[in-house]
Amino acid sequence: MATQAPTPPATSPPVWHAAPVPGIIVYADERLVALNKPAGVSLATRRAEPHAAVARLLAALPHDERLQHGLAAEDLLLVHRLDVGTSGLVLLARDAEVHRDLARAFGERHVGKLYLALVWGCPRPRAGRWEWPLGPDRRDRRRMRVDPGGRRSVTDYEVLARASHVALVRLQPATGRTHQLRVHLAHAGHPIVGDDLYGGPRHRGIRDKELRSALAPAHLFLHAWGLHLPATASTPELVLVAPPPNEFAAALEALGIPPPAFGQEPSRSGDRS
Repeated sequence: MATQAPTPPATSPPVWHAAPVPGIIVYADERLVALNKPAGVSLATRRAEPHAAVARLLAALPHDERLQHGLAAEDLLLVHRLDVGTSGLVLLARDAEVHRDLARAFGERHVGKLYLALVWGCPRPRAGRWEWPLGPDRRDRRRMRVDPGGRRSVTDYEVLARASHVALVRLQPATGRTHQLRVHLAHAGHPIVGDDLYGGPRHRGIRDKELRSALAPAHLFLHAWGLHLPATASTPELVLVAPPPNEFAAALEALGIPPPAFGQEPSRSGDRS
């Protein structure tokens, strides 16, 4: 178990922790754990089963890793959630103070977030901002939709690479609405590969069998790639990076797209929608 880093002074750069391969544990100290959630693990929490989501997350870990880092579902508090089909960084607090401080940072939008998505087509221009308000889709309770009367929703995007039929896009949400990235991309005409709820028909005319297989994932290709956590009363400033899962990485390799370099850490948004 790593020794907890001291809170750096205001002039110090954040402490970086990047997992070099698609493993599960990205960071662990005496108060905070960051895991690379596999796609397909639900973090939905019922009041009657407050530890069930964490238990499902820990079940993806080898038993000896759980023991090595002292991870038990009843001792950990889920700080934030990802959709069941989304992979990537999830934070677990070991005590109530850390949970409170980080939950407040997320709620006040002081946490920088970066996502990767493999999408159909290529957004134009290659970088920009979508500011489309979102509301529930009254025809389908599972979905959200762009609604002029909905809640303000803001996503910055940049195309990192382009290949035949698809593009790799970096996304930085300034707000945190339900399905925000999925709806914004679909509304822009570039739904996420594998997103059956918002994406429409699969394959998009691809004839090559191997490429068709690579672009028919079990879950959508949306990955919570990086988090920039501010220093709080209980935690240091941290930048956490988690590589995409194997299926996502294999699709990029099949497309001839090199693994994305994290580069600049996600800035902490001051958006107050």
